[in-house]
Amino acid sequence: MSIHDDRPVVLVAGGTGGVGRPVCVNLAEAGYDVAFTYHSNHQRAADVEVELQKLGADVHSAALDLADPRAVDGLFADTVERFGRVDAVVHAAAPYPDQRFVSTFSSDQFRRHVDQELNAFFEITRCALPHLRASKGSLTAVTSVANRRFPARDALSSVPKAGIEAIIRAVALEEGRFGVRANAVGPGVLIDGQAIPLEATGDVPPEMRARVEQAVPLRRLGSGAEIAAAVCFLISPAASYITGQFLDVDGGYSL
Repeated sequence: MSIHDDRPVVLVAGGTGGVGRPVCVNLAEAGYDVAFTYHSNHQRAADVEVELQKLGADVHSAALDLADPRAVDGLFADTVERFGRVDAVVHAAAPYPDQRFVSTFSSDQFRRHVDQELNAFFEITRCALPHLRASKGSLTAVTSVANRRFPARDALSSVPKAGIEAIIRAVALEEGRFGVRANAVGPGVLIDGQAIPLEATGDVPPEMRARVEQAVPLRRLGSGAEIAAAVCFLISPAASYITGQFLDVDGGYSL
């Protein structure tokens, strides 16, 4: 069991990423104990653990395939055994967002993205709901502003996220009677997180990013920390009457 029986507990899927990591840090600072998942970078996960422990949090991390039902069952079992409860769940995990025209990507590519994003979110939701009912907790997904302002070549990333938003709507409508809230945060174009490999591979060249920056009313790109701040607000008591909502944090890009 946790050394902190009186602290709320958050489980963050994708806790080492550009949004997931600051979510973990912000909530640890707010008094949460933290469980988080990661894909394969053990050193980065260890660094996050140390960072959170310095903030006073009890921490549990796990590397697993979120689309594997048995693995996610085990994740929740281990989390509840360790902490005794789950008060909030944040889904901030996603594979590299391959930028391809619909006419060019393969069945395997599409299946991979659906499996690693939409199916993974369903497994997290399926396992989370009994615990969130018990705690009257919240489920928050990090999706994409592309579901409001669609960019060409982004279907492999945005289509599964549209499905995730549909699940959020369903959970908000069906689980509200149990006190469970569900919301999503849609990042705009960011300077960090997955934006770094997108630029490194040439999928999003500097000139394209510069054009996007000029199209953003605030005339700058966002950061993972700014997305995380919105996620943490939706988890907080200040958002206790907010559910079924989609908050785009995009500098006005979706206008």
